[in-house]
Amino acid sequence: MAGERERVRWGILATGGIAAAFTADLVDMPDAEVVAVASRTDASAKAFAERFGIPRAYGDWASLAEDADVDIVYVATPHSAHRAAAGMCLEAGRHVLCEKAFTLNAREAEELVALAKRHDRFLMEAMWMYCNPLVRRLKALVDDGVIGEVRTVQADFGLAGPFPSSHRLRDPAQGGGALLDLGVYPVSFAQLLLGEPSDITARAVLSDEGVDLQTGALLSWESGALASVHCSINGGTPVAASVTGSAGRIDIPGGFFFPDHFVLHRDGRDPETFTADPASGARNSLKHEAAEAMRALRAGETESPVVPLDGSLAVMRTLDAIRDRIGVRYPGETGETSETSETGETG
Repeated sequence: MAGERERVRWGILATGGIAAAFTADLVDMPDAEVVAVASRTDASAKAFAERFGIPRAYGDWASLAEDADVDIVYVATPHSAHRAAAGMCLEAGRHVLCEKAFTLNAREAEELVALAKRHDRFLMEAMWMYCNPLVRRLKALVDDGVIGEVRTVQADFGLAGPFPSSHRLRDPAQGGGALLDLGVYPVSFAQLLLGEPSDITARAVLSDEGVDLQTGALLSWESGALASVHCSINGGTPVAASVTGSAGRIDIPGGFFFPDHFVLHRDGRDPETFTADPASGARNSLKHEAAEAMRALRAGETESPVVPLDGSLAVMRTLDAIRDRIGVRYPGETGETSETSETGETG
């Protein structure tokens, strides 16, 4: 990008709910311009373009990828298509912000990172939690040792459902199940604070289609820290998180990946509540990840220090390991799951 004030021109690839939420935030940002949208059909692309006042609508992905007026493409397909969609854009010279889970598995994520480096393009996982100002404040407090050495992390994300067998979340071909859609948040939260775990155990309840309806995992680190993470598409949970250290604790009572407040408890002190700055935007705003991507582009960076590619790869390795433990494998993946009879449950 040529300068700090130059508008960044966005293309939107896919037209589902998360694409609409992201685009709604983008059009309110004075330094962003949405110039094109693509879908698998002309009708879907044109309807989306009309809804948000986007000048160009494509009924195929390749036309968007080849559009030289697009600086960066936001990939909002189901994660089973992230490798193909983001890879096409990178090869065509576009920068990419790709929804999470980053890809279907770590191998695909490594391929995308290699493509971005080969073409000298910016690539970032759309882990909006990492870009949230209050989450960044929490991480800074933990990194500064305010609660001492981290001992445990707990986080959950569950939806009540039920989802019919025809739903995307139940479809193995679309990377269905609780883990990649919801579990990516608790896992990413734990690894934001502790890095990649050294050991992983997990159990799950699987659907008739072979995806996980709910999964619980215990992650451990050589430091002695433990993280208990849980996700579900058959039971609503508090969507809460806590971080306990040797000298205190931080609780996020609800919506931990887009909090409006968290509470710091320290021995011998009154609890201290940290609240989101109203000026930073709505609690569920996706503007922070867009702003970080645009900041990086203007700075000539090929990845974000807030959502580093090594961190996204590490999360994908953890998700792969959990799937291996619970016996979930998607069409087209090779190899056998290990320890399924010991660590997985079906039901």
